[in-house]
Amino acid sequence: MSTVQRLSKVVGDMLANEPPPRVVLDLSEVTFCDSQGLGTLVVLSRKAGLVQSHLVLTNVGDFLLRVLDITGLRGALMIN
Repeated sequence: MSTVQRLSKVVGDMLANEPPPRVVLDLSEVTFCDSQGLGTLVVLSRKAGLVQSHLVLTNVGDFLLRVLDITGLRGALMIN
């Protein structure tokens, strides 16, 4: 919750100006993710797709994988 706005702004800015083919988010330090965080990841993934880019999540921990499975969002996000 404390980083969602900053993440959204940084990735949004990247996608607005000559979007890269891929934006990779290293989630190795993520120990908690609530519905706001999950929603932000989905929104950013959709925004990336609209500009022909991909949002890729890497180093996703077991906790977050379980949350994504429970919520049915694992298939909606690109996980490496």
